[in-house]
Amino acid sequence: MNKFFLYARKSTDEPDRQILSIESQIDELKEFAEQEQLEIVETFN
Repeated sequence: MNKFFLYARKSTDEPDRQILSIESQIDELKEFAEQEQLEIVETFN
């Protein structure tokens, strides 16, 4: 199994342009990784 890192960032401080919070991004990416059987070894934000 390949190993991956997860990187989430907030691209703007404008609330109307930020679609997902960093926490929401991480949750969604972890769910995707589980579905695709990807091993996340480190999370950065």
